[in-house]
Amino acid sequence: MLKVLVPTIMMFPMIWLASPKWLWTTAGTQSLLIAFMSLMWLKWTSEAGWTSSNAYLATDPLSAPLLVLSCWLLPLMILASQNHISPEPINRQRSYIMLLTSLQAFLIMAFGATEIILFYIMFETTLIPTLIIITRWGNQAERLNAGTYFLFYTLAGSLPLLVALLLLQQSTGTLSMFMLQYSQPMQLDSWGHMVWWAGCLIAFLVKMPLYGVHLWLPKAHVEAPVAGSMVLAAVLLKLGGYGMMRMMVILDPLSKELAYPFIILALWGVIMTGSICLRQTDLKSLIAYSSVGHMGLVAGGILIQTPWGFSGAIILMIAHGLVSSALFCLANTAYERTHSRTMILARGLQVIFPLAAVWWFVANLANLALPPLPNLMGEIMIITTLFGWSPWTILLTGLGTLITASYSLYMFLMSQRGPTPNHIVGLQPFHTREHLLVTLHLAPIILLVAKPELMWGWCY
Repeated sequence: MLKVLVPTIMMFPMIWLASPKWLWTTAGTQSLLIAFMSLMWLKWTSEAGWTSSNAYLATDPLSAPLLVLSCWLLPLMILASQNHISPEPINRQRSYIMLLTSLQAFLIMAFGATEIILFYIMFETTLIPTLIIITRWGNQAERLNAGTYFLFYTLAGSLPLLVALLLLQQSTGTLSMFMLQYSQPMQLDSWGHMVWWAGCLIAFLVKMPLYGVHLWLPKAHVEAPVAGSMVLAAVLLKLGGYGMMRMMVILDPLSKELAYPFIILALWGVIMTGSICLRQTDLKSLIAYSSVGHMGLVAGGILIQTPWGFSGAIILMIAHGLVSSALFCLANTAYERTHSRTMILARGLQVIFPLAAVWWFVANLANLALPPLPNLMGEIMIITTLFGWSPWTILLTGLGTLITASYSLYMFLMSQRGPTPNHIVGLQPFHTREHLLVTLHLAPIILLVAKPELMWGWCY
């Protein structure tokens, strides 16, 4: 763990000491080296499941894929941001890269924490750099409103979690993930215990987000700069799913009764957000709403509490993290050239950028879960486990899958096909940097087809 965390922290002095000319190159290179070093977490030597570097930081097969995803994203965010941040004053550029790096350090400590209270602190700390990135480097004046929504939704959900964790510490005497799985299940029968159950999960359901408490997400995504959208979609939403998986171990007796409304809301959200996507005119908003739909499936898979549900959830989280991040990068490349996120004003780009249209096509097919990509694998596992729980869910999940395919094709046709508007003239060509950026997103998804057990080996 420290082999990756220490080099990440060592990036801070490097960012402030590097010469202005080489700032982006050195930051990108060092973060890419850290990302390659993080791949060693996927190699399992321990029989017990946990591989710990000390009492407070450890990896296991559930956290390792998410840790690698967090480390993999930093060089991609640096690559994506280079074009629109480099004209700014040099100290502002350094601050921006430092915020992205600090976010990675906090995420490593969040996913690697063995104490639930350390996870909670890091879960909250990731708010600070994300909030600064949205409110300082966002595109429009609306960014302050988006930052307020983001902060208050997350904090309002998180405070009950803190109280619930303190009560758990009082009753079991420990908050260590090593110990809690062996502790006696609490006799959960009173109303107070039900409120405690809800307190443990609501923070994570807001973060995922569950349909109904999702309004902060489209606002934050639309207003954030490209790196903010990437890290929000790829990793920060996954903190919610990861936290739910960790907490479900100790919530067992009550979950069977109390999970019903949340599973139904999650599946209803898949259909509703898909329908909203079909009506969107704003490209980033469409991708943001599609994230809510995918994470609704993940929430359903986790709340069912079966090995297949958990496996499908982790696979879909990893695959969705890479695909939605790639879609935000592609949306940003179009925005930097046409200066519009409205799809009707920036259509017909396939004629001008044929290779970029291929990237759009592949990313959209991954988003609608084309076989044999991991997205399909995760969705099929979750849909199967939901069908085993109640056959009626196939109506919701089946319709949701159909709508997902519809809006993915709608997004591709609106942005790439059709006549090119007359006002689109003199666009600068695609850079190698942007092709590399999308390749580094989509190559891991295609490679995971060959070795999916890197994501789901923890269940078996």
